[in-house]
Amino acid sequence: MIVFATSDKGGTGRSVTLSNLAYRQALRGADVCYLDFDFGSPTAGAMFTINEVARGTTDGGTHSYLDGSITDPTRRDVWTTTDRDELRERPRGSGRLVLLPGDSGGGEFSRRQNDVERCARLLRKLNEQFDFCLVDLSAGRSYATELVLRAVGTPELATAESRWLVFHRWTRQHIIAASGLVFGEHGLLANGAGDAEGRLGAAVRFVRTAVVDPDSPQLAGLRPEQVAWLRNCNRELQELAGRHKLGRTNTLGSIPLDPVLQWREQLILDDDVFARQVANRATIDAFEELADRLTDKESWEGL
Repeated sequence: MIVFATSDKGGTGRSVTLSNLAYRQALRGADVCYLDFDFGSPTAGAMFTINEVARGTTDGGTHSYLDGSITDPTRRDVWTTTDRDELRERPRGSGRLVLLPGDSGGGEFSRRQNDVERCARLLRKLNEQFDFCLVDLSAGRSYATELVLRAVGTPELATAESRWLVFHRWTRQHIIAASGLVFGEHGLLANGAGDAEGRLGAAVRFVRTAVVDPDSPQLAGLRPEQVAWLRNCNRELQELAGRHKLGRTNTLGSIPLDPVLQWREQLILDDDVFARQVANRATIDAFEELADRLTDKESWEGL
């Protein structure tokens, strides 16, 4: 399965949620690869605490591959190259977890037909080698998004199962922006090349991030007036999301606001919750639920 992750705005938690999703799938025994297609800001290496590629690689990353400079982009095995001690020992029964970093100092560039062909070949190859291929795209209507939209419409990927996750924070501005990215005049659905059968629409789901639960015990210190205001805001956002086609039937999951993710974008390990007690149990539960819904066909189609 190929999973494309995008958002209309930066700062949505797209990359940190996707990297945690990759980690959770690998823990379950799946072989997972993570492609950094955020060409303007290739920081996926930082999510996995691989310091040498924290801001991209100089060894030939995804950008160099697409422009034809190299025949195969560099890879980093997360279990063996991470600088985070707790990640360095691959858990028993876990699958491969591989990062394909972007290029250090890269940026957006004009689309060429050869780029589309190379992208399609790479995705097909990785889809054959891994159970999950997670592609982290640049925010907005970027070159990366346009590129993969055309790649999935090629014969090389005609039979590949692909899904799209559109991330947005739980705010008015982000809900409106995410809706425009998908359903707008120049949105994903309007620009999906080779989608005569309308498969793209059925492959898109939304993921809410940094969602505040007004009934959470963590908000016990707030005044009653503040809690009442939060509940009212939450109701208004739910109504707004419904009007913009981002209601529950199109939402795959919600990631709660977590101090660890706000202050340090990283993988949330079980030890962070149970041993160190710095992260919240609800956060890893949300990642697990997201992984379940992504892989279960009935759950996906039943939304």
